[in-house]
Amino acid sequence: MPELLLELADLFPGFAAREVDTSAGRLFARVGGKGPPLLLLHGYPQTHVLWHRVAPKLADHFTLVMADLPGYGASAAPEPDENHAPYDKRSMAKGMVDLMAALGHSRFRLAGHDRGGRVAYRLTLDHPTAVERLATLDIMPTSEMWQAMDAKLALKTYHWMFLAQPAPLPETLIAHEPAFYLERTLASWTMAKDLSAFDPAALDHYRAAASQPVRIRAFCEDYRAGATTDLAHDEADRAAGRTIDCPMLALWGSGGFPSQTAGPLDVWRRWATKVEGRAIASGHFLPEENPDETAAALLAFFRA
Repeated sequence: MPELLLELADLFPGFAAREVDTSAGRLFARVGGKGPPLLLLHGYPQTHVLWHRVAPKLADHFTLVMADLPGYGASAAPEPDENHAPYDKRSMAKGMVDLMAALGHSRFRLAGHDRGGRVAYRLTLDHPTAVERLATLDIMPTSEMWQAMDAKLALKTYHWMFLAQPAPLPETLIAHEPAFYLERTLASWTMAKDLSAFDPAALDHYRAAASQPVRIRAFCEDYRAGATTDLAHDEADRAAGRTIDCPMLALWGSGGFPSQTAGPLDVWRRWATKVEGRAIASGHFLPEENPDETAAALLAFFRA
């Protein structure tokens, strides 16, 4: 168990802790449950702990693998290269394929929230034979978000531009008050506009990871990749006519980011050939703000 987690509450009793060396660095994951494999990926500024309220509702039906993205949580935070790897979504996706292979899963179901959703759809495009079914939570494709960036959406998602600024500007500013920045970010994206949706023990996990300078750098590299490498990969796929051809579920919060656009399901239908979806009564953090409805939607889709 990584030292960081030994000092924090265990929100996954009965789940194993695994560390696996991959092409994207050493990745940490919680593994448990029974049944076919389901990889669950978190987003910014969180860790695998995002899934702690949903996991017990899924574990009787699936072998869950809840991984920390590269640079997040208890996963390694490698030095980035000039193209922001391994924080671009193609590199992160390959790391997750490596992780699942090491755990004995060459084919699996996949769900991702926020940045994890971007890794998830990139993984499905790059490694289509690995994914049986895909679910994304409160995202639209990266290139579509940039194209939809009007004044209203830019104010709501200002962090896309801020975190992507050249180093060390965002790193320096965030490191001055990391807990304030984390808590302000989390609260502002919920339906209630406060921290009431989060378990205090989960917040301890998020604070502990987000206060480390090496992880603050990783967060920024993630968003720098989003504005450059990830955008280029999306545009190349659209130009080539590549699509997500496995069954796909798009969920979004009724008060989340995609709800600010003209229509998230219509957007995903340009990218996926078998997509369904709907809004969940929630802000951005569906698995923590409305775990019952989120888990029910995921169960219905992944058990089909």
